[in-house]
Amino acid sequence: MEIMDLSQHHQAISSYFPMPVTAQDWEEYTLTNSQVEFFHENGYLSGVKILNEEQVDLLREEINELMDPNHPGHHLFYEYHNNESTDPDKILFHSLGHWRITKGFHDVLWHPAFLKAASQLLGDRSVRFWHDQLFCKPPQHGGVVAWHQDYSYWTRTTAMQHLTCWIALDDATTENGCLCYVPQSHKWGLLRKPELAGDMDGLLDHLTTEQKLAFHSVPVELKKGYATFHHPLLVHGSHANTSEHSRRAFVLNVFADGTRSATDEPLLQGVPVVPSGEKITGQFFPLLYAVD
Repeated sequence: MEIMDLSQHHQAISSYFPMPVTAQDWEEYTLTNSQVEFFHENGYLSGVKILNEEQVDLLREEINELMDPNHPGHHLFYEYHNNESTDPDKILFHSLGHWRITKGFHDVLWHPAFLKAASQLLGDRSVRFWHDQLFCKPPQHGGVVAWHQDYSYWTRTTAMQHLTCWIALDDATTENGCLCYVPQSHKWGLLRKPELAGDMDGLLDHLTTEQKLAFHSVPVELKKGYATFHHPLLVHGSHANTSEHSRRAFVLNVFADGTRSATDEPLLQGVPVVPSGEKITGQFFPLLYAVD
């Protein structure tokens, strides 16, 4: 079965996530001033509803298909890790590039609830797609995602005007390895890049005494369909899944339009080079939301 590369389509191709028709319709998705202020002060904003039950079920079905290494669209992933955990007793499924393969994960990029919030949190800027991620932790054996800052993996792009949106497809709890944040750590500057699925606390060895004293993590428990947004320098991670329930989530990473390449290497595996200094655009980095 031949699979079409959906990165060729820079708009939704289904009716899964209906778009507002009028400016007034967009108001349903507008964050309050207090929500935006909380984000800038603490580095994150949680509890934003993105998906309804039907949409959650759709994306869960697509995850089940995508986790099969024999999927006919497998070659379209930028990265695919059936198990990225460095602990032989744990499992962490992690992939990038599934927006190119299935309609639901393609079209969710244009979900108005995501786009309006993303634009506001980027300073009312136009939003351009960077890349997606899937993270799946099975019951009892789900591995950790070590404490890290997203931008430490993204220094091949500049300026730092990025945003991460993490969306739960299962109820995310402390027991099954929900995301955890260190509030206000986005003010610490860029830290050393750790191994993403390695030692949970490896980053702490590279913090100053002052940063260690301020290191107080907050678990972000979410109902399925809800999202949390965070700043590219916010320290975050997630502990192992020791529960009887799976913890599936997907991530949408974006940046403000105008972000440029800072390398002459491919920005993502298999993607044509965007020369250093040039604005990031093209087939693999579509403009999702334009602000006049």
